[in-house]
Amino acid sequence: MNFLSRRRTLKTLFCSSAALALNLQNRSAQGEVSKNGLHFLAIGDFGTGAADQKAVAKAMQDFANNNSLKPEALLMIGDNFYGSTKDGFTTESKRWKLEIEEMYPAASFPGPMYAVLGNHDYHDNEGGQEVQLAYSQKANVRWKMPNKWYRQDFGGLLTLICLDSNLPAVSGAKDKKTGKPRTSLTSTEETAQLEWLKAELAKPRAPFTLVMAHHPLYSNGDHGDTKAIIAQWEPLLQKHQVHAYLCGHDHDLQHLELEGKFTSHILSGGGGAKTRKLEHPERTMPYGKDVHGFTHISVEKDALIFAHHDVDGGLLHRCTKRPDGKVEIG
Repeated sequence: MNFLSRRRTLKTLFCSSAALALNLQNRSAQGEVSKNGLHFLAIGDFGTGAADQKAVAKAMQDFANNNSLKPEALLMIGDNFYGSTKDGFTTESKRWKLEIEEMYPAASFPGPMYAVLGNHDYHDNEGGQEVQLAYSQKANVRWKMPNKWYRQDFGGLLTLICLDSNLPAVSGAKDKKTGKPRTSLTSTEETAQLEWLKAELAKPRAPFTLVMAHHPLYSNGDHGDTKAIIAQWEPLLQKHQVHAYLCGHDHDLQHLELEGKFTSHILSGGGGAKTRKLEHPERTMPYGKDVHGFTHISVEKDALIFAHHDVDGGLLHRCTKRPDGKVEIG
């Protein structure tokens, strides 16, 4: 299957929804939010500490407060911290207070923050990935990263499988300045994670399964597809009918459906880092835009709903995944 045909989506679904999608993009206010089921807010590529991260965080607070929601959790999709920390990045660094605890306050988000690692979490601060793991072990913190890969089940409705996508072939290339290999998962860790993933997907799961990692399998953004992850994870997602794959890395918001594939691909990389234009916007997909924002995920007995929102809280795009894999737009 060639590159273009692989990206071709279910045309009948998306052509019929084109007008609706356009209306959603032009709406200045969010749609009414159901109070039923479970609720999560997701962001990726956010950890700058700068104005855009603050704007998205404020939009998330306003969304939760205006809709009287207390999300079960925040889903932090990697690149949680950009740039080196002047005084050294430790579990006591001020960045934890300023860029995590106060940026996403417990008053609005009392639940845990389930996090995965991005490439900047490995590369920008030496040992930064271990610091994030260690911080989650502190008492009375909402940051949750019990391992580089882990599983969390919610209310008998959702199984969340969190993975580290920083495979050696993905994040371990040589640094252009030093010529030394960049830090990533080790080959031993890569093998262990893959065996763990196979075992977890073979176990009983909730009606909906969501896999979360930093790098996309498929993306119309500037980084594009991640071939090493496609080769390793794609067969498992399809075999075990994983409903959706949630990721970031490209600094935009996307929703992709691939012809003949069960899994929906939701990209939420607009959490605060500078946005980047989608490299291939001409390829058919339900939604894609280089904009700052966040993703509201709600789960009911028969519906897994993803809604992209911008920094004004406006609803940009919404889709519903059914247990049998069917997708509805709007």
